[in-house]
Amino acid sequence: MTADPVITQQVATAAPLPPTVRASLSPSRAADFKTCPLLYRFRSIDRLPERPTVEQARGTLVHAVLERLFDLPAAGRTPEAAGDLVVPQWDRLVTEQPELAGLFTDEGQVDPAEFLRSAASLLKGYFAVEDPRRLEPAERESLISAVIDDELLIRGYLDRLDVAPDGALRVVDYKTGGAPREAFESRALFQLKFYALVLWRTRGVVPRVLRLLYLRDAEVCDYAPEEEELVRFERTVVALWRAIEQATTAQDFRPRPSRLCDWCSHQALCPSYGGTPPPFPEQAAIPDPLRDARSRPAQPGADE
Repeated sequence: MTADPVITQQVATAAPLPPTVRASLSPSRAADFKTCPLLYRFRSIDRLPERPTVEQARGTLVHAVLERLFDLPAAGRTPEAAGDLVVPQWDRLVTEQPELAGLFTDEGQVDPAEFLRSAASLLKGYFAVEDPRRLEPAERESLISAVIDDELLIRGYLDRLDVAPDGALRVVDYKTGGAPREAFESRALFQLKFYALVLWRTRGVVPRVLRLLYLRDAEVCDYAPEEEELVRFERTVVALWRAIEQATTAQDFRPRPSRLCDWCSHQALCPSYGGTPPPFPEQAAIPDPLRDARSRPAQPGADE
């Protein structure tokens, strides 16, 4: 299938933050706490380093190619043009993030040429579900934010926002993993509802469609949120942040073992695997809650 055509529409810049705002939360960090409070602590409070995986790097590369693809004239957005972007975008990413080059030096990691071929293969999945020649996204890799409950800033980066001629919004998120099982699909929809809440609160419009594009399987998952649902979701996000504050005050972030533990970088420090977390940071050393644990809420592809 292909997506309906849309037009580009400029949007207003966000207003300055009210003085009452004292914390921020991104969908990735919120999902961390929901998945495992201890994982949230490791990433957002201890700020423990995590080596990127091959899957994450591949996702980052594919996201970068798809973002640059829309810089081309509409007629030039072909599978061949996307393939031509793979190597230069990878070179740019390695220059900006030198740690990515180390992915292929360890024994057992994939060959660099095979890695680039696998990214190009995922791009074929994209062209199987969309025709970018018929699209003019309103925004790409755009930071959006809103204040809820007077003191919590929620924010995140959209892969793409489409605006139809009648003003309807469609949020599009690229996933380079396969179409998910239930646990993973729930996490992906949580992320998109987060974006929908921000857009509704800042622009007064509930997105008509939240769209997940699963490139490996060339599948599309569409979800249509409703205003009442976003009201409930907002209460959920506020309650989640209050739980994070309580856990921080009590210095009590407990592990929550699940199938997702297989992908965790911190098993050696987790009590569920016989490890011991580092001492809890002194209050003065705890990161400013108005700053995310990363320079952006999540690297593209990090949640694949």
